[in-house]
Amino acid sequence: MEKIAFQDGDGSTVEFYVLEQTRIGGTDYILVTEEAEGDGDALILKDVSAPEDPEAEYEIVSEDPELSTVAEMFMKMDDELELTEDPSEE
Repeated sequence: MEKIAFQDGDGSTVEFYVLEQTRIGGTDYILVTEEAEGDGDALILKDVSAPEDPEAEYEIVSEDPELSTVAEMFMKMDDELELTEDPSEE
């Protein structure tokens, strides 16, 4: 499983494992988690960088219906994935 490092808004580095990646409507999405194994929280990140940018810039997908559409695509790609909403957001 690939591990990638992101730099957040305050300059801190955060590392995630990439579970899956896909392209929908010309936009790249990745499903990431902080845990290498087992059940853990996952985030769907969307590439918002321009094609000419030297590095990709990602933001967390949190708005429906985009979140639902992308989550469904990731679940179709991997039968073992079980994505649920964060109960703290309900």
